[in-house]
Amino acid sequence: MFLLYPSSVKYLLIALAGLGLFLGYVSTRNSEFRYERSGLIQAPPAQIFPYLANFKKGNEWSPYDRRDPNMKRTFKGIEGEVGSIMEFDGNSDSGAGSLEVLKIIPNQQVEIKLVMTRPISASNTIIYTLTPEGDQTRFSWAMSGDGGFMGKLIGVFIDCEKMVAGDFEVGIKTLKDLIEKQASSP
Repeated sequence: MFLLYPSSVKYLLIALAGLGLFLGYVSTRNSEFRYERSGLIQAPPAQIFPYLANFKKGNEWSPYDRRDPNMKRTFKGIEGEVGSIMEFDGNSDSGAGSLEVLKIIPNQQVEIKLVMTRPISASNTIIYTLTPEGDQTRFSWAMSGDGGFMGKLIGVFIDCEKMVAGDFEVGIKTLKDLIEKQASSP
């Protein structure tokens, strides 16, 4: 038989109150997020754009593809057009889910819906934007969404922006190197 001593009850109530305060704090945090990074590429937008609108070309620069070269990919629809889909199933670093092209403004912008099914469920919007700046193009990679309560809770312990934006920076540099290498090749 389990007996509760007055001091045990006191500690239990203190622990429950602490947990309640912590969860109350978590609930006050903003669940919506937007992360964005950009970089300059020495090339015109038309040279960069196919790597953003075509999922098959995306694997040449995406940091997520580099984490799992054995990732399973399934492509649906016409590549580089609204409605094209890539379903992916990778290791624990890459996860599983799908990408769908929602909107295209040729040589300017691609809007993509990202649905993650693993390691956590999420639905986010990715926007790639190309902006000419002199003889260079600024490539901006943004992601936004609503992480819900779990996103708020995870955000207390992990700097999600630093983690995700770090991946964006790697991808931007990889794309820059790829495009500029092509431009310098005979």
